Amino acid sequence: MSHTAPPIPLSELQHDTPARIVEIQGGRHLTRRLLALGLRQGSLLSVVQRRGQGLVLATGGGRIAMGFGVAEKVHVCVDPEARNDGGLD
Repeated sequence: MSHTAPPIPLSELQHDTPARIVEIQGGRHLTRRLLALGLRQGSLLSVVQRRGQGLVLATGGGRIAMGFGVAEKVHVCVDPEARNDGGLD
């Protein structure tokens, strides 16, 4: 039986918890900016560091820094079946 947790803002995601982006609650400009960074609906990521008013994310073998305001607009669902080895495919 599969139980899916409700989406949460990326800013609330616990450290080293794999999650997938389910929604970007922003305008076209924000969506394009995130797409340019390789982040889109369905992308797997995790928070690897919290720095002041921002986060450092691991996604697809890379690292991306993101401000708290943007992280509030990106909603994710925890993905317990995803690998969590720092690379995240």
